[in-house]
Parts: sequence; structure tokens; C-alpha cells
Amino acid sequence: MDSWIFENSEILWGLAGIPVLLVIFLARSFYKKKQLKKLGSPKLRGLLMEQYSSTRPLLKNGVVLLALVFLLVALANPQVGSKLEKVKVKGAEIVIALDVSNSMKAEDLAPNRLEKAQQEIMQLLNRVKGDRVGLVVFAGKAFVPVPLTNDYAMIKMYLRGIDTDIISTQGTDIGTAITLAQESFTEDGSKNKAIIVITDGENHEENAIKVAKEAAEKGITIHTIGMGKSDGVPVPVTNRYGQKEFRKDKDGNVVVSKLNKNLLNEIAAAGKGQFVKASNSGLGLDKIYEQLKGMEKKDFEEKVVLDYEDDFQFYLWIALALLVLELVILPRKNKFLSRIKIANAKI
Repeated sequence: MDSWIFENSEILWGLAGIPVLLVIFLARSFYKKKQLKKLGSPKLRGLLMEQYSSTRPLLKNGVVLLALVFLLVALANPQVGSKLEKVKVKGAEIVIALDVSNSMKAEDLAPNRLEKAQQEIMQLLNRVKGDRVGLVVFAGKAFVPVPLTNDYAMIKMYLRGIDTDIISTQGTDIGTAITLAQESFTEDGSKNKAIIVITDGENHEENAIKVAKEAAEKGITIHTIGMGKSDGVPVPVTNRYGQKEFRKDKDGNVVVSKLNKNLLNEIAAAGKGQFVKASNSGLGLDKIYEQLKGMEKKDFEEKVVLDYEDDFQFYLWIALALLVLELVILPRKNKFLSRIKIANAKI
């Protein structure tokens, strides 16, 4: 059975604008008809505007809207994968634990901490070969949306939809995230397992260092990536009017989010890994991955889609054909067809 995904699924949000454009076109057509009625009786209007067509402009608009639908689908790049097979791959096991608390919306990394992390993880997945990668997201609680897999396209698809509202309980429970990551690994005693924690480390629970030590004793390496600046920045929030403000505490003071560098250093040390401070030039995932490539490798049997093929060309050609059709359709009546109708009427 074919597996069908969109490489750039966020572009499909543009389809929400199609009904709006349809309403605008219909309202414009209604307004024109209302204005034309002011010219006089239907007979007089027929004499004055012999070639006028009320349906052709609507047809042209409909063709444009349909072309726009196919163009958006083409830009989203639908991909089809049909080679679902069991394959043997050799690699390590890596779980990425991503902080999705409100403080990750701070903009000391562009465009903000969370989006910067998402972009960098996507780039890492383009480099990874053979390794099984899993994803844990956490704030005050944690859960595993993507267990260990070689299907990097599926991880990317989930990453695109992540935001700070997917977990309602706020905080930064790194300990629970590490525990869930440990439970994701295969229990075989091999030293091919690593956890990469991406967080600002703020408002953390107290058990993170203890859990990191326990993981290291099982042969699991823990690396940490610190998001943000140590001196802190305000956390933006959108109010009910769609305006940007800064988050405030119960006393009305602006909340400032600071990178807890010391904590993340301690967690990495306890987990026998490395701490890297993120910057706008990068998170340091490449640096960490170079170390991970030196880990022990293991054979895995995975049921995966071996390849996804781009399928945007079909939709792009339809969009172009519809745009050409829109140019061919004249906004007025066809004189040749009108003569045929007149001739038939005389006969």
C-alpha cells in the first residue's frame, strides 16, 4: 500500500483562503449585476451590451480558484512511497527530548527558541543515516509522540505541527523526559544509546541530575543543548485581539526567561555527555552528532518506506493548464457562437 505525505504540509493552510476568495468573487458579481440593472430595462440592456456575459466572469474566477488549489498542493510537494519493506540497518539509537514550555517562545534565538530548535532538528534528520531516532516533547509533563524509527519523514511531519500549546501543564520536567526516553530504547545492554535534551532549563524539577546519573549507569549518554541567553529576555504572547504582548506574572511584572546554563552543564556531566549553548548560527547538533557517529552500532530490522518520490509535477501541470484556460475564456460572449444562435433562430 502506498504511503502519501506532504513535504511542506504547512503550505496547505493556504487552502483556507479559497472560500474567502470565492465569497469575494460572488459578492463582486452580485454588485455588478445590481449596478447594471440601473441602466434600464432588460431589453435596453440587451441592446446596449449585446456581447455582455454574466456567466463567463464567474467561470473565469472559478477556473482561477481551482488553479490556485492545485498550485498550493504542488507547492506542498505531495510525496508517494510504495516500497514498504523490512530492511536491516546498522546504527545507534537517539532520542531527542524537546522542551515545548511557554518560555521556548522567547525570541533571543531567531525566529524563537522553539522554531529554531525545530529547524535544526530537521537539518539533523537530513544527515542521519541508519540510526533510529525518537522524539519526546515535554513541559510540566512529557510524552512520546514518535517512538524510535528510521522513518525520518514521519518525524519531520510531526515536528512541523509542534507548538507550546500541545502540553497544558507548564514547567520544565527534564527528569520525566529523560525517563521516557530511556523507556523508548531497546533493552539489550549495548552502548549505542543517546539522549539529546533541547531546553532552556527554566522552572525545572529537582530530579533531573539524579535521573541523568541513573541513565549513564545503564550506558545511555545524555547531551544537553541550552536554548536562549543567560541574562534573559521577555516571553511574547498574543492577546485575544491578535496583538503581541509580553507574558506577565500574577503581580503584573513582565516574565523574563533565562537560560539555566549551570543546570544543563550538570545534567550533561551526570549523563557523561556534552553541553552545548545554542546560538543563531546553530544549536550544535552537528557537533554532538559527530560524537554519536563514534558510538557502538547495532543491526536493526525496520519496516520502513525505503523512498518517497516527489509527485508535485502532476498538480503543477494541472494548475498551469487551468491558468491557460482562464486566459482563453473571454469575459464577453463569443461573436461566432452568437451568429450561430442567430442563424438557427432565423431558420
